[in-house]
Amino acid sequence: MIGIYFSGTGNTKYCVNKFLEYYNNVPQIESYSIEEEICIEKLKVSSDIVFGYPIYYSQIPMIVREFIVNHSELFKDKNIFIMVTMGLFSGDGTGCSARLFRKYGANVLGGLHLKMPDCIGDVKALKKPIEKNKRIVNEADHKIKQTVVNMKNDKYSKDGLKFMNYLAGLFGQRLWFYGKPYKLKNKLKIDYEKCISCGKCSDICPMGNIKMTENKPIPQNKCTCCYRCFGNCPQKAITLIGDKVIEQCTIDKYLN
Repeated sequence: MIGIYFSGTGNTKYCVNKFLEYYNNVPQIESYSIEEEICIEKLKVSSDIVFGYPIYYSQIPMIVREFIVNHSELFKDKNIFIMVTMGLFSGDGTGCSARLFRKYGANVLGGLHLKMPDCIGDVKALKKPIEKNKRIVNEADHKIKQTVVNMKNDKYSKDGLKFMNYLAGLFGQRLWFYGKPYKLKNKLKIDYEKCISCGKCSDICPMGNIKMTENKPIPQNKCTCCYRCFGNCPQKAITLIGDKVIEQCTIDKYLN
């Protein structure tokens, strides 16, 4: 089994890699970001895939939806286990992509929801002490390990894949925040008084949303809300939903 994922602040990459470590029981794992060119070639020749992504307001990140739709023919007859990371809740986070995968002829084996440290670093709501976030990561690790044990006994987790999960995602979040991740695509803010024009945000943006123009980073109105630039800006000069950086939430802070 190989891993294919999208990860903004590192949560999903960590979880997919942990899954593969336990599942394949070998030190060398095959795990690829959807941003890598090799990902497509690996997808073409692999039949069993764990597919991971973060979920925002019970909706798939724009970059993930585009990847699935644009490469729909490659998912036919694939066996896919879906893994979703979230800061708090998602009724049908895995179901959102499962419906697409099934539409394109894939066999969805199961789904797993994993609570991870919140990555939305300019909103206070879900912020936790660093020790609490470390415990959250450890709990996710244990859940992944148990999920793999169950899978090897032909017992597949079905997080987010049942009809009641769909209703929970729909009425619990999507109707209240309909299209919010996509509506935020042009809301990225850069404080140019803090910005030192280092260009790091431009280099790491998965959407090419930040272009250096006359030595100044300029948003291009296609943000996918991954908070990668936010979490890695050395000057804490970037915000999206809020107006102030509360915490830069990258996975390395929470690993023991």
